[in-house]
Amino acid sequence: MNGGWGRRRPTGWPATLTSGSDPVVTLRPLRRSDLDAWRSARQRNAMWLVRWDATAPPGSPPRPVTFRTLVRRLAVAARQGTTLPFAVEVDGRFAGQLTINNIVRGSAQFASVGYWLDQDVAGRGVMPRAVAMAVDHCFQVVGLHRIEVAIRPENSNSLRVVEKLGLHEVGYAPRFLHIDGDWRDHRLYAITKEEVPHGLLSRLER
Repeated sequence: MNGGWGRRRPTGWPATLTSGSDPVVTLRPLRRSDLDAWRSARQRNAMWLVRWDATAPPGSPPRPVTFRTLVRRLAVAARQGTTLPFAVEVDGRFAGQLTINNIVRGSAQFASVGYWLDQDVAGRGVMPRAVAMAVDHCFQVVGLHRIEVAIRPENSNSLRVVEKLGLHEVGYAPRFLHIDGDWRDHRLYAITKEEVPHGLLSRLER
């Protein structure tokens, strides 16, 4: 059952993706059994992550207050084919989360990617590789055409990720997402399948 994802299996899900040797970066489905590791990482990194965490706008349903609720909601979205929720492992240890969100089919074949990473492993090239693996999976297996990343202008760490990956800036969105208690401006980056015919990970490693 793969951690409770159920019997319906959208194209390309569940999936486990691995890259590199120093460190080894793995993406795999987020599981209920990740509770202790997820909670520990979030607590240790609370001050580092709070500026970039999504929040619920006034009048909207509250965000999940427990890890079990979060996993359950993501599991439903995964079965519906609108979300791919990955845990990020570094050398076999839980180190963060990467989620392919807002998957749109039809004539768009589009999605966005969001992520967070344990500060202890930041600066080792983990997230560029993780994003590259996820993008390649979306293009080569899931059948998507375009992936977008929205980043706050102040988030220098995430800006370095898209710079290393060579994603193009395609726009600026004022008050785009509710982050850290208010509507925040974001810079928009995107990549299409045609730009990386041999894969984004392969281009990154070159």
